[in-house]
Amino acid sequence: MSEILPANTLVECPSWRAAPVAANHPLHGWLTDSASLTARIAARCDALRVVLLSQGDARPHCDEAALLGLRSGEQACLREVLLLADERPVVYARSLLRHDSLRGAWLMFGGIGLRPLGTALFADPLIRRGPLSARRLDRRDTRHALVRQHAGLVSDEALWARRSCFVRHEQPLVVCEVFLPAILALRK
Repeated sequence: MSEILPANTLVECPSWRAAPVAANHPLHGWLTDSASLTARIAARCDALRVVLLSQGDARPHCDEAALLGLRSGEQACLREVLLLADERPVVYARSLLRHDSLRGAWLMFGGIGLRPLGTALFADPLIRRGPLSARRLDRRDTRHALVRQHAGLVSDEALWARRSCFVRHEQPLVVCEVFLPAILALRK
């Protein structure tokens, strides 16, 4: 399980925006496409693989807790993975939900294992996706350090991330996807 710092040690929760980059930005399509990211990556490589980094209880970041309707200090269920396209890490993803949702609306979350969560999310007609929002993560955000550590990135450059809430039986699941530099090398 990843260590997440208490909310009072984080930089003020930054805003996430619906249209964070210009249409000609190399990541524009990745940040704004509301279809399955898993399917988009799979269509651009020979082999897509999920590496499970952690799954368990964790304190969400303040902006994540707000989306889940959690009180300050309340824990959530966290799953962190790397998506590898042809064995190159291209996306770090973190998914969070309330504990009470794990026994109900999101029962499948606990047993997803090494399967891509996106495949399950887009296959269930009861799941609705909320709007996408995006922002740059830099070293002031602890998620940036986690991504760099898990993906083995040496560079300290900012990374773009997007997130949305998926809702099933009125229970939210927050999914945040951070795009790693190798995503730009995938076939068109």
